[in-house]
Amino acid sequence: MKQRRFGPLAIVTWLYVLWSLVPVLIAVRISFNSGKSRSAFQSTSFRWYWDDPASVWQDDALQTALTNTLKLAGLTMLIATPVGVAMAIGLQRWRGRVSRGANNLMLLPLVTPEIVVGVALFLVFSQIYTSVPRGFTTQLLGHITFTMSYVVIIVRGRLMSIGTHFEEAARDLGATRTQALRMVLLPQLGPAIFASLMVVFATSVDDFVISSFLSTGASTETVPIKIYASARAAATPSVNALATVMLVITLAAVGVAALVMRLLRRAGVGDGSGLSSMTG
Repeated sequence: MKQRRFGPLAIVTWLYVLWSLVPVLIAVRISFNSGKSRSAFQSTSFRWYWDDPASVWQDDALQTALTNTLKLAGLTMLIATPVGVAMAIGLQRWRGRVSRGANNLMLLPLVTPEIVVGVALFLVFSQIYTSVPRGFTTQLLGHITFTMSYVVIIVRGRLMSIGTHFEEAARDLGATRTQALRMVLLPQLGPAIFASLMVVFATSVDDFVISSFLSTGASTETVPIKIYASARAAATPSVNALATVMLVITLAAVGVAALVMRLLRRAGVGDGSGLSSMTG
């Protein structure tokens, strides 16, 4: 039995991992500084999490940014994912020349620079749809518009892999279109739907450009906007603490999604078990 060698590819991979993680770990460590320095390690403390008046727990501006970010990401996830799933199913079943154009149109937000999308959304809401309330509402609509393409691409990839034979078999067994969709197709799309939820959540949490273009002031600031604004001034480690809190929330969400997907696989969801239940 040959021993695996620690080759050049493995070395490059680990160097890349370290290059990506070390700055994050340094920023997390600075959030536990007992003093105001953001350039040197100090004795550990939870001062910038809840002890200091400028901490994440006590600073109203930081709490507002954190609340806005989580609300925006949560609502975007709950709205963009179902709509994106429906659009993916519709585009997959739509045939004709127009459908090709619609498919290509869904790729535009992915290949267009985000700053262009941000400027376009700002002009649309400031010049055309002036009746839409500015601030959180326009930010939400902007995030939904931008992230829906991710859902469509992920779900369509899953639809292409499973084909149409499961639905056709369900129809042959007497199921209606709605029953075939609910009992056969949607369970098979479960992994793709959960993956879409996490991608949308992470994209919305991390977004800066669209949120900043559609923000109307301090009341609609998100965590990326707050971190950027604070970094340009004499920021304290409370900004690092805020970023650390968001990092923990994101990792927890990804962990929960991975656990749910594992449980779904063990339960047989996504492997055609819905069809077998229809056959008795």
